[in-house]
Order: sequence, then C-alpha cells, then structure tokens
Amino acid sequence: MSTPSEPSAPATPPTEGPTKSAAKKDAKRLAKEAKFAAKSAAKATTAVVGEAKAKVAKPKKEEEAPFVNTTPKGEKKDLTDPLSATGYNPLAIEAAWYDWWEAQGFFKPQFGADGEVKPEGQFVIPLPPPNVTGSLHIGHALTIAIQDTLIRWNRMLGKTTLWVPGFDHAGISTQSVVEKRLFKNTGQTRHDLGRERFLETVQDWKNEYQERITDQLRRLGGSCEWGRSAFTMNENFSKAVIETFCRLHEDGILYRANRLVNWCVRLNTTLSNLEVEQKQITGRTFLNVPGYDAKEKFEFGVLTSFAYLIDGSDERIVVATTRPETMLGDTAIAVHPNDPRYKAYSIILTISPYQPDTALIASSR
Repeated sequence: MSTPSEPSAPATPPTEGPTKSAAKKDAKRLAKEAKFAAKSAAKATTAVVGEAKAKVAKPKKEEEAPFVNTTPKGEKKDLTDPLSATGYNPLAIEAAWYDWWEAQGFFKPQFGADGEVKPEGQFVIPLPPPNVTGSLHIGHALTIAIQDTLIRWNRMLGKTTLWVPGFDHAGISTQSVVEKRLFKNTGQTRHDLGRERFLETVQDWKNEYQERITDQLRRLGGSCEWGRSAFTMNENFSKAVIETFCRLHEDGILYRANRLVNWCVRLNTTLSNLEVEQKQITGRTFLNVPGYDAKEKFEFGVLTSFAYLIDGSDERIVVATTRPETMLGDTAIAVHPNDPRYKAYSIILTISPYQPDTALIASSR
C-alpha cells in the first residue's frame, strides 16, 4: 500500500557572486604557492652547487724551503742557483752581494796612478749623522736612497767618490731617552746611579743603537766607506770642535750676551729650539711639567696684570704677562715714545708693587 509522497521543494540556482570570488582567492593562493615553491627550489639548487664547490679540494701550494745563503762571506754570489718558484724573495736576491762589494773595495775612493784625484774629478758626501737616540725611520730610508744614488752615479762616471758614514751623540736628547728607559726598567734616576755608572749606561745605549743603525744602513745597500766611520764624540772630532769654537770666538762671531733661552727645569740647562716641543694654546690650560709628579698639572695661558705706581703721582703703568714670576727681576719698563699717556713725562720712575724700595725707569727722552 503506497502512501503519497510529499512534494519536494523546488531547487534554487546557485548565486554567481560568491563563486567567482572564491575562484579568484584560490587562484591567488595557488600562484603564491607556486612562487614559494620556485624560490625554495632555487635555494636548494644553490645550496647543492655550493656544497659541490666546497667539496672540490683546492690544490695545495707547495711550501718552499726557507732560503739559506750558501755563498761564503766576501765571495761573489753563485747565480746558478734557481730562482724562487713562488715569486720574488728579497732575502734570496739581496744575499751575499753587500759583503762581496765591501771585499772588493768598491766603496773606497779610487785614485789615479799618481795617487791623486782622478781627472774626472771628485764627489764626496759626509753622511748627515743620524742620532743614536733610536733606530732609523722611513725618512732616513728616503735620504739614504737619494745619497746612495748620487754616489753610485758619480762612481760610474769615473770620479773619485767617497761617502763618509757617521753617528751623532745627540747630547741631551740621548740623555733624555736613556733616563726614561732607566726609570722604566729599574725605577732609578741618573742621580741614583751616580755619574760614572750613568755614563756607562749611556755608552751601552750608544753602542747598541750605533750597531743597529749600521746594520740598517747596510741592509739599505748604502755604499759607505765603513773604514772611515766617525762618531761626533771621538777625541779627534772633539778637538776639532773646540778649535773651531775658539777661532769663531776670536773672530767675534761667537760671543756671550744676555738673551732669552729655553730653560729646562728638569735637566737644569738650556735647550735649543729644536729640542723644545712647541704647543699653541688658546686659553687657560693645565699641563704636566717634566720633573714633577705626572698627576700634578700647572696652569698656563693666563694673562696676569699688575700695576707699577708712577713716583710722585696717582697714575699707574699696568703691565700684563703670562709669566708673573719674572716681575721680581724687572729692572725697567719700556713704553712707546709716542704714547700720549706718557708724553708729559721726560723720565718716569715707577715703584714695584712687591719691592717698594726699587725704582724702575720707564722711559727716557
């Protein structure tokens, strides 16, 4: 027995809008996934190539044995030995030549058959003596190369050539560096050592650095005549210096006079301008002073003014200076003769503010 079926609801057609939007989203998603997959594949390929390159073993460079100079000292270099396979080796190229040059006497002046200077002329350079305060630097290398070029060129022209090497004791400069090293190494001063032991210490320093400088000059290839090597404090040079100064004094070229000098408060002596470190300051500045505690600083760059009273008047002459301590030694004051402030005076007597019994002449017409 059949029962009547219920009528089915009519089918509704799908809406067009939501379907198109979903399709677009799916398309974008698929495109992004494809792009990401492509990037991942590219990275993987690069990594594989990199690993392959890393696995390829680089050929090892053959290590060359260190150079050994087999030429006996003073003999000509054996040029049959093969050159370095790895490139220029200065030690191998330069070895043995300098000793042979010296042994052959190439650096000695060559004279004519009569023992006189050769007809081509002479060319002599006294090496500006480097100071024994330390080793040579790049500036020395430059000047040595220039001088050596001139000497060798004139030697090739057939002239009687001579390049005289020498060393300068450098006086106070050497004493200063020796004292610094002495204090750094032992905590002692020259006074602790005493005169004789300190002179021995300075002599040891001189010997050490003269030997080092000599080695540097040889390594630079300087064609000096080492048989004539000189030192500024050798006895014969010291006598020559004394003789020269005496002659200059007798001729009136050297004379004693009162002059401003560079006084060192540590060495208790005067210094040349070359031995003084110049500092430009723009105002009040605190600086260390040699000979004092490194933690203690002194004031510089301050202009101090003080007044000299004019005798018999209420007027004053104001003087300004950066060195007020020198005022105690003042003996006169200089004023410009055309300064209108002092035209009324023919002679000005002033009274020192710290020495009331001292009168200073300021101007005299």
